[in-house]
Amino acid sequence: MKKKNFVIDTNVLLHDPEAIMKFPLQNVIIPVTVLEELDKMKRLPNDLGKNSRAVFRFLDSLQDLGTGNLHSGVLLENESVVRIQLDIKRDFSYGMELGINDNRIIMSALLLKEKGEEVVFVSKDFAARLKAEAIGLDVQDYKNLKYDYDTLYHGIRKLEIPKHEIDLFYKDGELPLEDTGYNPNEYLILTSPEHSSAVGKWNSRTKSLEPLLKFNNLWGIKPRNVEQRCATDLLLRDDIKLVTLIGQAGTGKTLLALACGMRKVFDEGLYTRILVSRPVVPLGRDIGYLPGTKEEKLFNWMQPIFDNLEYLCDSSGRESSETLKWVMESKKIEMEAVTYIRGRSLPKMYIIVDEAQNLTPHEVKTIISRAGEGTKVILTGDPTQIDNPYLDKDTNGLTYTIARFSNQSIYGNIFLDKTERSELAALAATIL
Repeated sequence: MKKKNFVIDTNVLLHDPEAIMKFPLQNVIIPVTVLEELDKMKRLPNDLGKNSRAVFRFLDSLQDLGTGNLHSGVLLENESVVRIQLDIKRDFSYGMELGINDNRIIMSALLLKEKGEEVVFVSKDFAARLKAEAIGLDVQDYKNLKYDYDTLYHGIRKLEIPKHEIDLFYKDGELPLEDTGYNPNEYLILTSPEHSSAVGKWNSRTKSLEPLLKFNNLWGIKPRNVEQRCATDLLLRDDIKLVTLIGQAGTGKTLLALACGMRKVFDEGLYTRILVSRPVVPLGRDIGYLPGTKEEKLFNWMQPIFDNLEYLCDSSGRESSETLKWVMESKKIEMEAVTYIRGRSLPKMYIIVDEAQNLTPHEVKTIISRAGEGTKVILTGDPTQIDNPYLDKDTNGLTYTIARFSNQSIYGNIFLDKTERSELAALAATIL
């Protein structure tokens, strides 16, 4: 069978440096323009630079991984052939300016097609795919790290059972159930025809439902709906090391995560400090271009976190300004850009990564792998609201994490559906 030629765009390799290995039995073509773009990024002190360097290291090691050379092609163990293409089609009849790198990459693919090859242009750039399709190329999005958002594990489901079983759950503090495919730490909303109800968490080890944790003070706030109550239970359980919270604006993701972190750090002393981080994607550039010290650069970017802190300090029943000052002077809350987490080791910390939907799967892997002994990681975000131009609701790091961790005993996830910020915010989320 004749091999297809998959022409790889730069953004695919930046999204997944190992993408070259994901096309078994096919030809993998890397236009020289892609290497030029990666070369410009390799010195960047962020994940773009890291991934660029990873691609070059891989290409440099190909001679050891297979046979041949990058000019004629290196045959790998998965029977794919990797080569670099230097030529491009220089026909201006398509009206594509060759001074634009995307166009040069597309014209490399077109040259192969006009030589009679079967070609597929692979890119995460929707505009580039449109241009390539317009001139007659077959196109694909890179889907190796892609999971369907609409079929994601929600972490909570409803189950109708007889009333006497609900009564037993309240009486005994547990309820053995037949395992019909429940995920570890999945929450069940129990109902009966007689309108009795209860909420419990599935324990995959004992094959039974257990009650939610009880708590008195959560820095002046309390859950307002069943999803928030389940999310709070996940956040307060010390044996669950990774939590994801998904929901639209105003559902309480960040506020609940921060309130539970304050409880664990300031009240119980279980963790040494809270580390709050956010990707800087919407700025369109690294925070290093902004004036001032790192703390001054981060201040405005982290303003939503300060707003939540101020709200918690005000709700705690103490003097708001004095409490906030005491919290900040304690050095137990650290703000950090995602860019600067890479390379750190973070033991016994409560880590909150806000707006995690703007991270790639590899960036999320980098963050979670920083967690040291005794550390808990919380990822919050809304995959339907993404600012990264090369991600969507199916390919972002938050969706990827849920899909990969759903059956792990140290993980839990909750979809938060109801906006609780205000009546106006809830109405806006519904009708706008």
